[in-house]
Amino acid sequence: MNRLALALNPLQDTTPVAHAPARQGVAGNTDPVLVSLRDVHLSYGEVPVLKGIDLCVRRGEAVSIIGPSGSGKSTLLRVINGLIAPQQGEVLVDGIDVRAQRTDAQKIALRKRIGFVFQQYNLFPHLSVLANLTIAPMSVLGRSRAEAEHDAHALLAKVRLAGKANAYPGELSGGQQQRVAIARTLAMRPDLILFDEVTSALDPETVGEVLTVIGELVDDGQTCVLVTHEMRFSEDVSDEVFFTEGGVIVEHGAPSQIFGAPENERTRLFLQRARGDDRRALRKRSRGSPALALATP
Repeated sequence: MNRLALALNPLQDTTPVAHAPARQGVAGNTDPVLVSLRDVHLSYGEVPVLKGIDLCVRRGEAVSIIGPSGSGKSTLLRVINGLIAPQQGEVLVDGIDVRAQRTDAQKIALRKRIGFVFQQYNLFPHLSVLANLTIAPMSVLGRSRAEAEHDAHALLAKVRLAGKANAYPGELSGGQQQRVAIARTLAMRPDLILFDEVTSALDPETVGEVLTVIGELVDDGQTCVLVTHEMRFSEDVSDEVFFTEGGVIVEHGAPSQIFGAPENERTRLFLQRARGDDRRALRKRSRGSPALALATP
């Protein structure tokens, strides 16, 4: 069972109430490398954004990227899926040179394999939840309506929204809409999912709903790269954590190292402040959830 939902009824739409010990990283992991960035540089005009980034993600790993706003975290995700092209460096996804994908057909083929969940849900407001999940598998992957709808219903059950297939996005809460967005991404059966601060636009009481779903995907072995300000969540689910600032990776390692014994003074200062924000957020959530209040130290 997901470490973030040890006390959850799987049919219940609620906030997680307990945390298990954090993942300690995958020492000596020999799984194939899925994502590789080497000496990646990117500037907007005269302003450098990424300054020599090296990053590696193996299949089945969950990697978190943390750091202050403006440190290049979200830009890194867009470089990985080819939305932004760096001026220098190597970007490989499963051996495919992302920078070399220049035609529309090449870019579409690459993005079929890379799911991207943004801060905003980007659902089609005029389509039902079911239609939001089936339109891309049918039009892009060529699946039949019956197959696409079968998969969509299974995915909605997975994100605890089985009863919302015929609802429209405007009838859902922010947390529910973000879970639909995650299910829509899963409908494409991606090799990799990029999460870009997916809880930042949510009410504090609904954050846990989304984090629980992501945690379960990680438990299932889905390869993920997460940009997040949720430090406790990052510590719990990650195999490796990268701390970025000013367009460089200041420090990276297993969660036990980064959160328990960071080597860089800047990392320590950032985590002290971020954990203060985490405690305030948890107090706000606990006021809206008696179960979480009992579980929050």
